[in-house]
Amino acid sequence: MNSSRLGNIFETNSIPRSKFGNLLHSDPNISSTKHNHDEECQNRNSSASAQASPYYDPSSEDSSPYNNMSPWNPISPFARSPWQTSNVTPLHENFPPNGLVASLVREEGHIYSLAASGELLYTGSDSKNIRVWRNQKEFSGFKSGSGLVKAIVISGEKIFTGHQDGKIRVWKISSKDPTSHKRIGTLPKIKDIIKSSINPSNYVEIRRNRNALWLKHFDAISCLSLNEDQGLLYSGSWDKTLKVWRISDSKCLESINAHDDAVNSVVSGFDGLIFTGSADGTVKVWRRELQAKGTKHFFLQTLLKQDSAITALAINPSGSVIYCGSSDGLVNFWEREKQLSHGGVIKGHKQAVLCLAAKGNLVFSGSADKSICVWRRDQRGDHTCLSVLTGHTGPVKCLAVENNEEESTVDDQRWVLYSGSLDKSVKVWRVSEQAPDLEQMAALQQQQTPNGYYSLPSDTSFSCPSFEQNETTWVATKR
Repeated sequence: MNSSRLGNIFETNSIPRSKFGNLLHSDPNISSTKHNHDEECQNRNSSASAQASPYYDPSSEDSSPYNNMSPWNPISPFARSPWQTSNVTPLHENFPPNGLVASLVREEGHIYSLAASGELLYTGSDSKNIRVWRNQKEFSGFKSGSGLVKAIVISGEKIFTGHQDGKIRVWKISSKDPTSHKRIGTLPKIKDIIKSSINPSNYVEIRRNRNALWLKHFDAISCLSLNEDQGLLYSGSWDKTLKVWRISDSKCLESINAHDDAVNSVVSGFDGLIFTGSADGTVKVWRRELQAKGTKHFFLQTLLKQDSAITALAINPSGSVIYCGSSDGLVNFWEREKQLSHGGVIKGHKQAVLCLAAKGNLVFSGSADKSICVWRRDQRGDHTCLSVLTGHTGPVKCLAVENNEEESTVDDQRWVLYSGSLDKSVKVWRVSEQAPDLEQMAALQQQQTPNGYYSLPSDTSFSCPSFEQNETTWVATKR
C-alpha cells in the first residue's frame, strides 16, 4: 500500500494550537485557565473539506483549557467513603430512549480513564485507585504504588493500566476470589531494565544533557491500545514516543519517535495499521510488517496536519471508519473503503473534544464543554446527532460503551454508555441506535405542548441539536 492511495494530508493553519490544561503538557504544575462558555463562536477555516460533510460547521468556539480542572489533588486513602449511587427515573416509553440511568459520585479524584468488560467497569483517577464496579455498585478495587491512572485496557484476565509516572502496570483477577486483583508485573520488567542498562547503545537522548533507556517511557503514559490477535500492546506518552510491547512476555519490542509533541491517542486498527494522534496537530499512520526477527512498524502516512492538538482517536467496530477529535471541538473522519480518504468533519461541541468511542452505528464524543454528543452514521456515511447528553459539571475526559443485552431487540440495538469526568463522577447512560432523529424530535416537541416544547423528568438530561444548511442550531428544552 503506498501513500498515494491513502489520501492527502489535510492542513489547517488558521487556528493557533491551544496548549490547554494538563492533557498536552508533561509538567503537572502547569495551570489551566478558565473559559467563558458564553463567548461568541469565532470563524475558522479548515481545508479538511467543508463540502465533504453536510453537517460541517465552519464556526466554533476557540479551544480552551479544561473547565474546572483543579491542581493535582493530594492522594486520597483507598478506604474512603463508599460510592453513592443516585438512580434516575426511567424515561417514559414515548420519550427518546437516550438518557441518564445513574450517577456515581465519590470525592476521590478526577476520573481520567474507563474500561468496560462484560458486567465490570474499571475506573482510574488521580487518586491512584482503580475501582471495579458491577451493576452500578462498587464491586472491588485495587491501588497502585504510584502514578495517576491515565489509561486502562483489558485483555482476558489481564488488566493493563498506564500511569503518570511513565509505567504500565499489569493486574490479574484472582481465580479464587473475583473481587481480588493482584499486580503481576510492570512494564518494562526490572530484569529487562537491568540487562539493557549495561549496554551504552541502549540509551537515547531525551533532553539536553540527559539520557534514558529506550525501552522506558520517561514521561506520563497518555494512552494504551491492544491488538489481541497479534498479542501486542501499544503505549503512547507525553515523551512523544510510541512503544510496542509483546503481551506474552512483557517485552518492549520497539520504541518509535512518533511525533514532535505529546502522543495523546493511539488505536490499533485494520490491515496491520496503527494510528496515533498528537498535540503537534497530526494524525499519523504506521504499518506493522513481519520480518525475520519479528514485528517491525514503519511510518506510512500523515492523515491530518493542523494547528489544533489531536486529543482522541477511535475506530468503529467494523473497521470502516476512523474518527479523530481535536482541541478545536471538531471530529474529522476517514473511510477505509476509499483508501482512507477524508470523509468529512462533524461539529457539535463548543470546546475541545477530549474523548471518543464508537459502537455499532454510533459515535460518542466527550468534550471540555461538559457534554457528550451521540452521533449516528447512516449507510450513506452521513452523521446525524441524535442527542447531547448533559449532566456533568466538569469536562468529560473518558468514555466506555458496552452492549445493553437486556434492552436490545432485533430492531433496536441499545448500549450502556459510561462517562468519566473531571467533576469526579462517573455517569451511566442508556443509548439507542433507533433514538428519534432531529425531525422526529422537533415534531415530538410540537405535539407535546401548545408552545412547541415538552419537558423531560427533572433529573434527566437531554438536548438535541439540528443541522440546517451547514449550520448548527440548538433545540431548547424547557424544564
